[in-house]
Amino acid sequence: MAKYRLVLLRHGEGAWTKENRFCSWVDQKLSSDGIKEAQNCGKHLKALGFEFDLVFTSVLSRSIQTAWLILEEMGQEWVPIQSSWRLNERHYGALIGLNRAEMALNHGEEQVKIWRRSYDVTPPPISESHPYYAEIYNDRRYKCSDVSQENLPKAESLKDVLDRLLPYWNEKIVPELKSGKMILISAHGNSSRALLKHASLMRTSSMSPSPLVCPYFLNLMRTCTLWALTSFWVIKKLSKLPSKKWKIKGK
Repeated sequence: MAKYRLVLLRHGEGAWTKENRFCSWVDQKLSSDGIKEAQNCGKHLKALGFEFDLVFTSVLSRSIQTAWLILEEMGQEWVPIQSSWRLNERHYGALIGLNRAEMALNHGEEQVKIWRRSYDVTPPPISESHPYYAEIYNDRRYKCSDVSQENLPKAESLKDVLDRLLPYWNEKIVPELKSGKMILISAHGNSSRALLKHASLMRTSSMSPSPLVCPYFLNLMRTCTLWALTSFWVIKKLSKLPSKKWKIKGK
């Protein structure tokens, strides 16, 4: 029986992280700390003996840069990388660029929490007058995407993220996993949450022993601690990983 292997990670710290601003689809590169986080992650993965066959990223620089730095530290720069907007961070609409503390003052902490953490509540959409609208929608990376520009999201709930991510997961990633490849996905906080929800990498009562997957999620903004999401364990010593295997959804 095939053993599917997947490492999913959130990119390192971005330039807006310390300012606590909604970065979303604004293309920010890693901060100096984020670069170190990605490099340390690569060192940890190399020490654990991970050998990747294929890497998936979003089209945002912080996701791609994280993957580059990790592969460089591992001596695996040759590994192919495929990038898609469908792995992008959640589109926060009109909230993009705003400070979360200021948002809480203007709209209340509860409303901001709902926008950020609910599954199916969408924030106000971005308008053409928004200061980052042109920067996002005139970017050539989206003119080369698999959907027309007018069909790109203007705001998303977590459910919306999952809906736009699933075609890519089913058509591109799952077949590579089933072929036996070791896959690394360098994504974002919310695209990771959506993918984990669908793939059932988190512990549920409906887990089946077949087919198998060994999933791990690395949050580089938490000192590269390796989380085994099958049981919400935090692995303090990265050399001691759990051996549990879980079902993976997909075609």
